Amino acid sequence: MKPESSSTPLLLETIRIDEGRALHLPYHNQRFNQSRKALFSIDERVDLGNLLAPPNEGPFRCRILYDKEIRTIEYIPYRPKTIKRISFAEISVDYRYKYADRSQFQALLSESPRSDDVLILRDGFLTDSTIANIALLKNGKWITPDKPLLKGTTRERLIDEGFLTAAAIRKEEISDSDGFALMNAMIGFKIINPIWL
Repeated sequence: MKPESSSTPLLLETIRIDEGRALHLPYHNQRFNQSRKALFSIDERVDLGNLLAPPNEGPFRCRILYDKEIRTIEYIPYRPKTIKRISFAEISVDYRYKYADRSQFQALLSESPRSDDVLILRDGFLTDSTIANIALLKNGKWITPDKPLLKGTTRERLIDEGFLTAAAIRKEEISDSDGFALMNAMIGFKIINPIWL
């Protein structure tokens, strides 16, 4: 792989590896190719599966850094983070593309030392947490914010499968919901019962 470039912001693709198998590759390929087309006007489509050589064990986090080209591919043993306490922050952040620079999110976590994660609001509406898309269970249906910071691959897949419905969700609706879940490529869809700070 080529050394990392400092002239353009690096993008990140994270893929879960289980027993040597990369999960849900079509969605990762779609985001990878759409991002390169939108940011760098590159029409060439890449199948990431042809470039991976993951370990046979697992789970691993496959971390791909790229801009116009792939810069590095790493396989990191995955250790899930325990999320028990979640706080809120109203900030303006543009994260339509999955950039490797997560300093804005790290700053939020640093400013909320009692929190395991921070749920980000935009004009009073829920978006994402610092590590995942979110969903609420209301009237027997799982709904996810219709304007997330990032259209995550797990979120997109579950919408396509009809499991999730996108809708505008205000912060106050959390107290009226029957369940709360985080979702990303590594944790899948995980229902949790957090302490709200």
